[in-house]
Amino acid sequence: VQLQASGGGLVQAGGSLRVSCAVSGRALSTYNFGWFRQAPGKERDFVAAIAWNSNTDYADSVKGRFAISRDNAKNTVPLEMNSLKDEDTAVYYCAATRRVTSLNTERVYNSWGQGTQVTVSS
Repeated sequence: VQLQASGGGLVQAGGSLRVSCAVSGRALSTYNFGWFRQAPGKERDFVAAIAWNSNTDYADSVKGRFAISRDNAKNTVPLEMNSLKDEDTAVYYCAATRRVTSLNTERVYNSWGQGTQVTVSS
């Protein structure tokens, strides 16, 4: 499976932004997807994940503000981000795996997109 993230940009604190992951390959409905982010000088952290059955998981820092979804017909995995804060500034990466557990863990993913920059200004 191949992934390409898009939709990043500059947004004011409190605003909203939607990033999306375009997915290509076969049997995409059997994959589980995650979003991770990496701020300057920091490690890459889990943001959100969505399983093949649409079950979701979120990092505590984004619960209630971010929403992950999947459109198997359009082969996309959008991440809707609301009430953005300065600390949400990072490069956002989408990833895919057929593993069904530990979807909040970077090591279970074996396919990664190139990342898209999200900058929140106060």
